[in-house]
Amino acid sequence: MPKYQSDRRSEVKPFQLVKYFATASFLILILFSIPFATFISQRAKDILLKNFEDSSIAVGENLNNLVHMYFVIPVMVTYGEIHLGNKDQQAQLDNVVKTAIQGLNIELVKLYSIEEGVVVYSSDSAFFKEKVVETPGYKKAVNSEYSSEIISEGGLKKIKTYIPFTMNLISTGEKYVPGVFEATQNITKQYNSIVKLQLLIFGVSILIMVLIFFALLFVVHNAEKIIKKRAAEQRDLEEQLYLAERLAALGEMVAGVSHEIKNPLGIIQSTSELLTSMPNADEKQKKLSSVITEESIRLNRIVTDFLEFARPHKLNLDECNIEEVIRKNISFFRPELEGKGIVVYDKMNGRSFKLQADDDLLYRALMNILLNSIQAIENAGSITVNVEEEKGGYRIEIEDTGSGISKENLKKIFNPFFTTKDKGTGLGLPIVRKIIEGHQGTIDVESQEGSGTKVIIRLPKKQQAI
Repeated sequence: MPKYQSDRRSEVKPFQLVKYFATASFLILILFSIPFATFISQRAKDILLKNFEDSSIAVGENLNNLVHMYFVIPVMVTYGEIHLGNKDQQAQLDNVVKTAIQGLNIELVKLYSIEEGVVVYSSDSAFFKEKVVETPGYKKAVNSEYSSEIISEGGLKKIKTYIPFTMNLISTGEKYVPGVFEATQNITKQYNSIVKLQLLIFGVSILIMVLIFFALLFVVHNAEKIIKKRAAEQRDLEEQLYLAERLAALGEMVAGVSHEIKNPLGIIQSTSELLTSMPNADEKQKKLSSVITEESIRLNRIVTDFLEFARPHKLNLDECNIEEVIRKNISFFRPELEGKGIVVYDKMNGRSFKLQADDDLLYRALMNILLNSIQAIENAGSITVNVEEEKGGYRIEIEDTGSGISKENLKKIFNPFFTTKDKGTGLGLPIVRKIIEGHQGTIDVESQEGSGTKVIIRLPKKQQAI
């Protein structure tokens, strides 16, 4: 059902802050969070791989030391020289190497002869006498530098570590590098764990960004609501100020004009009554005089409405019972209600609703509303009256089964002088609103053409000091 609120006649166009923020945040999420997550995960991967490389170099150093201690020295003492073509020396070196790498996940060890440029020892005999491939790691080892690199072989991840094989010159005691150890370690399982950790870091980073995004979106959504509410309140205040200025000017004009009209109107009315009562007046004169009297009375009622609208209402506050005011109005309209076959449903159930108000002004406001409901019902119908207690006040509902109000007219019903009645002044509802708002209350109207009208009034129990 369309609704008109007396304190809001236009809506503020929303700023749509959420839409702009969501678009901008999504772009920032793509441009910032994904590279950031990639960097973090890659950094973690690099650190872990570096640890593997350092560990491999440490294993290589240990291998070099063990070979020097348990192979080079004993062989030099026994044979006077190292010649790996000798099967005994080959077997002795093989035994030392395999003992050194036992339990270290090293799958292959090679020893390159720098002078010959071939493999002179391998834990796998298939690589014996294989020509050397001068990789960057091999060249560093020739220059007495330890190094390692990660390679891929058949879907497996391996670390190749190059260790310079050092010996001392007998004549001078200086160290030299006659060969290079190459130790190959299979790290596929550990590497897959690193990849999983990398994906986990990446996923967690994205998740955190998404959570931050939705948290900010929630904050901005609430901020947009506050902005819209404040914009609407500001617009309402501006409209109310503009309306108040218009009504003040209009009220001054109406008060002045009505005052000037009222005195001549009283003379016209009394004169017409005098002419009607004259003994020598014929029927035609009496008929014309009665018409003048009736029209002057109607005009006086209109002028009274104008003055009522223009005059400020001074409240005479006292304890007032809403249910008594409503029942007095229903009793007043009883003959008209019965004449039109209108049934009044009282849902107050004998309850008492006391508040601080001007009994007379409240009576006149509710009378106007009930009169409108009666006039809106052409044939038999019903009017439902209900009062409910709310926090700090009361909610009064008066609903009828009348003809209703069109959506277009619903926006204008509180405008001064707007009316759809042939003989109406259009000041009834503006006066009602003035009385209700004077009591620090609100009035709302819900209606649909052909489906009746509901008037909702909210009044505080006590008037707040202004």
